[in-house]
Amino acid sequence: MQTPIADSVVAPSKTIQIDLVLTKEDQKAFTDFPYTHYVGSPNWTPPLRMEEKKLIDTKKNPYYKLADLALFIARRDNIVIGRIAAIVDRNYNDYNKTAIGFFGFFECIDHDYTAQLLFKIAGDWLKEKGMNKVIGPTNPSFFDPIGTLIEGFEHPNRILMPYNWAYYDRLIKSAGLEKSIDLLAFGINRNVIKNERYARGVEIVKKRQPNIKIRKMDLKQIDKEVKIIHEIYNKAWASNWGYAPLPLELLQHSASDLKMIADPDLAIVAEDNGRPVAFSITLPDIHEVFRKIGNGRLFPTGIFTLIMNKSKVKGLRTALAGVLPEYRSIGVDVLMHHEVIANAYNKSYDSAEWSWVLENNVAMIRLAERAGGFIEKRYRMYEKALS
Repeated sequence: MQTPIADSVVAPSKTIQIDLVLTKEDQKAFTDFPYTHYVGSPNWTPPLRMEEKKLIDTKKNPYYKLADLALFIARRDNIVIGRIAAIVDRNYNDYNKTAIGFFGFFECIDHDYTAQLLFKIAGDWLKEKGMNKVIGPTNPSFFDPIGTLIEGFEHPNRILMPYNWAYYDRLIKSAGLEKSIDLLAFGINRNVIKNERYARGVEIVKKRQPNIKIRKMDLKQIDKEVKIIHEIYNKAWASNWGYAPLPLELLQHSASDLKMIADPDLAIVAEDNGRPVAFSITLPDIHEVFRKIGNGRLFPTGIFTLIMNKSKVKGLRTALAGVLPEYRSIGVDVLMHHEVIANAYNKSYDSAEWSWVLENNVAMIRLAERAGGFIEKRYRMYEKALS
């Protein structure tokens, strides 16, 4: 694997400058850095630049109605060598009665001191905001790509999942952060799917729960479906690590983009006598097309690559799911996963990723393993007290 600019490039005699992003030029430098930083990486997927700009747009991204953001860039000889964001999520802290700050969008050359400076500056900003702990990476929220890849570098990142150089774990630890929790990504290949196990379980569940039916989401009535997802999600995830109530506007913002790539056969709702009690959303891995576009630019030619290749995507990612607490132990998840697997199999998708799954979510881990899933990638969240 090729590596980016390394320690030897940043001589001790050279001054490293950390700048707070204030201008449009600095914003562009901040979002552009990964596209040169990952040159030579065969598995990093260049995200669409327009989408990366949206993530840090405090006026257009509804997340920032309840959050504060500061962006920092590290330079040496006017060349960007690293970046980081410091985030105060007021919604998270109000709900959890905490004073926790977050870091995100961390990218850096292989140089411990540069990373330490970035984390020091971000931590100081968070302390000025009254935070006593930092957790991350969140980019910028828990509803966006999160975590640092620590295992599975030989695989490309799927849609809405991050990728990074293998040395990042060392850089982050060198700045004094330690593991908070790991997030697992399970791979499932077409030739190892054990859907017959689900089939047996499905028959049992159907006999015991005859009133539960599975339906496809109606993407023509996406606003109605988003409200259903919103209600279930906030009840289903309330006891999970990292949870804060998901604002409806943020979900609507995400859904407007994902609707364009969603496969209606793989976005489903479980109902009990017509009452929605669970949902599952599996997305085509549009990253396969983004890698063909190459530079993250839709215009002038990338849009044609997207149009011509969108229907040829072979991979999937189960990106979001939720089951009302009172329905968790009766097999609703088995019904949904069987439906998704059967539909995906019939449409000739050849692989999928279930992510992310908390390392302590035993029930979901067992469900993935019963289907033939295996841990393909491991992502890590870090934390540090701000003293």
